[in-house]
Formats: sequence, C-alpha cells, structure tokens
Amino acid sequence: MNRCRMCLARCITLLAMLCASSAWSHEFKLDAVMNAFVKVGPTQADLVIRAPLYLFKSVKFPVKGPEIDVPGSSAATQRAVGAIEQSVTIFEDGLPLRASAATARLSLPSDKSFRDYLQAVDHVAEPVDADTGIYIDQGYVDAHIVYPIHSPGAVFKIRTTAAPELGDYLKLSVRYLPLTGDTTAMMLTSTSGTVALNPTWLDAASGFIILGMAHILTGFDHLLFLLCLVIPLRGWRQILAIVTTFTLAHSLTLLGSAFHLAPTGAWFPPFVEMMIAASIVYMALDNIVGADVRRRVVVTGLFGLIHGFGFSYGLQENLQFAGKHLLVSLFSFNIGIELGQVLVLAVMLPALALVRRYVLPGKAGMIILSALVAHTAWHWMTERADVLWRYDWPRIDRDNLVTFAVWIVALVAAGAAIRYYGKRWRIGDNARGAATLASGD
Repeated sequence: MNRCRMCLARCITLLAMLCASSAWSHEFKLDAVMNAFVKVGPTQADLVIRAPLYLFKSVKFPVKGPEIDVPGSSAATQRAVGAIEQSVTIFEDGLPLRASAATARLSLPSDKSFRDYLQAVDHVAEPVDADTGIYIDQGYVDAHIVYPIHSPGAVFKIRTTAAPELGDYLKLSVRYLPLTGDTTAMMLTSTSGTVALNPTWLDAASGFIILGMAHILTGFDHLLFLLCLVIPLRGWRQILAIVTTFTLAHSLTLLGSAFHLAPTGAWFPPFVEMMIAASIVYMALDNIVGADVRRRVVVTGLFGLIHGFGFSYGLQENLQFAGKHLLVSLFSFNIGIELGQVLVLAVMLPALALVRRYVLPGKAGMIILSALVAHTAWHWMTERADVLWRYDWPRIDRDNLVTFAVWIVALVAAGAAIRYYGKRWRIGDNARGAATLASGD
C-alpha cells in the first residue's frame, strides 16, 4: 500500500511539473517579441524599442521580495540599454551607427504604449512611478536611442543578435518610418542576418535570388521530384521540354500566390505538401511502368502548378524584406529558383548517367532507383495526409468559388500552352522517343 501511495505521489508531482513547464513555455512564446520603431529624420535616426525583462539575465536588477526595486534600478536600466545597443545594430550605408543619447525606463506587462510611435516616445520620456510593482522577469525595458546620421536618403539596415540561443523563438518586430514615404513593417530574428529597412532594387534583387536558390537547394521533396522527372529521359530535347514545362508551371502559381490568388485557409498548406509528395510517388511509379513523353509533359505541367504553391510559402515569409520593390523581388526569387534548378541538374544529370552506366544499368536500374524514391515519398505522403485530415475542409462560398474559377481558367490556359509547346517541339511524335522512355535503355 505504501509503495502504491509513493508511486501515486510521484505521478502527481511529475504531472504538476509538466503542467508548470507547459504553462511557462506557453507564456514565453506569447511574450517572445521585442517591439521597435526606427524613425529616420533629417539628421538623426531614432530607435524606440521594448524588450522583455527576462532577456537581461546578465543585468542584475535590485529586488524587494518578488518585485523589482524600481527606485533603485536606474543603474541596472542603463546597463540594459547598453545590452540593447550591443544586440540591436542599425547601419547607414553599411556602417554601424553609434548612439549619441539614450533614455530608458521599466514598464508593466499591461502597458500598451508601443501601439504608436509618438505614444511610445512620450511613454519612454516619462519617469516610472516609484510605487510601481513590477514582478521579476514580468515587465519590459523601454528605451529611446538616438543615432546621428549623414543623410536621410542613405540605405539603412538593421540586425539583431539578441539571445541567439533562442533562435527563431525570439522575434524583433520593426516598424520603419522613413523621412518620406510609407511606413513598412517586418519581423526579424537573430538568424535573419542584416536586413535592409529601405532596400534598393539591387539589394532586393540579389537578396531574393539567393533566397530562391537556397529554397530549392534545401527543398528535398522538390529535388526528388526533379530526379524522378529526368531518370528515364534521354537527349537534350526531352530534358529541355520536361524541365521547361515544370519551370513555367511552378512560376505561374508562385506569382499568383504572391498576389493573393491562392486558396486561403489552414487546410491548404498541408494539402499542397501532401500533393507534392504524391507527385513524387506518381512520377516514380510512372518511371517503373514506362512513361510516354507527351503524357509526361502534361503531367509535369500539372504537378508543377502544385510545386509552385510550395515555393510560394518560402517567398511569402520573406516578402516583408522587399520594401518598395515587390515585383523585382518576385521575379528575382523565381530566377533564384531556376538558377538553383540549373545547378542541381548540372550535378544530377552526370551523376545519373554514371549510375545508369556502372551501378544500375538498363531498365532494371531505372526501376530500382525509382522504387527507392517512391518508397521515401510514400512515407512523406502518408505522414502529411495525417496532418491534413486534422483540418476542416473549406466551405463552398462566393470567395472560394471565385478563386476556384480563376485557377480553372489558369489550368486551361496552362494546358493549352503545354499542348502548343509539345507540338512546336514535336515532343513524342517519333516512336523512338517514346520507346526510349519506356525501356530505360
């Protein structure tokens, strides 16, 4: 009996610890944001920033019981400002700015002053009441830091290195107020690197080209689909036709999604991820049973539309860094994807030729290679399907019907373009080309 009681007590203690841990984790995630304004004037840039107290572990605030000793915290608050200056850096034309003045104060977690720039500035300038009760690690450090600048027309950038051990969990929400023009907003983390607040078109283009290349080079499902496309192909005409069709198709949905023409709802991203895995399974099985060139061009175009939605998710998360150059960023991202695709094919095609010649020759080799890919993609598909079934399917309303109609028209237009393209290049017209695909020789 005593042993049972001891086990029960341990279970209750463990459950309490887990609940406490979950509650703390939930609270941390809700509060893991630093809010900031960057305002550029004729001769100075102002950074007004709010950071949670728990970030300043190296700054020892004086305490009285469970609360911070607010009247005795002036020195600690200034040390916290110094930590902010070290971890959040503003650049003018590539050079880090040096602060000429800084003021700061402590604030309650319930304070709402950072909804507006002027309100935040006025709030930081006000001294905190001596009798304010701020519990340890549950308030904010609010700071106003002034930087002299040479020109308001310079390129300004920002970088945060605050709490790098937290990675993407800690975010810096920045609202940029230029001397002229509209306010822009963006969300950074310590992994974002140095980000332009007012990027030039060249900054936007180069940044999004690199982003597009990185997206496809790290997208293993896209790479496997590309591998399945070219496994049975022979000759530059077939490869060019299939790869170009895939490029045109995913470019269409990528650009359409950027202009908010994609279906909305929590169900759609997991649906796209499941369909991408299904496209790999289909292509791998098609390789095994023997593919027809003309059919493959059409199917590649259809699946390319799905992959374009997948590419768009990597784009949407970063369009905040485009500034005024939305179209430049869109096309640059797409160019980056195509450049990455060319690099992949430049490595993949010679390696595939060596494998087919020395490791897995003939049709049997193509079947084995495709079966391995199908096995991997099948597991991805079932795992993603399990995630999809947890979401509610969309309701049939006017907005969804309009979106559906738009994409039906796009599909018809894409199909007509693919058909015309196939005839123009005479893809699949000769028996030898079809036989080559089917035999794998």
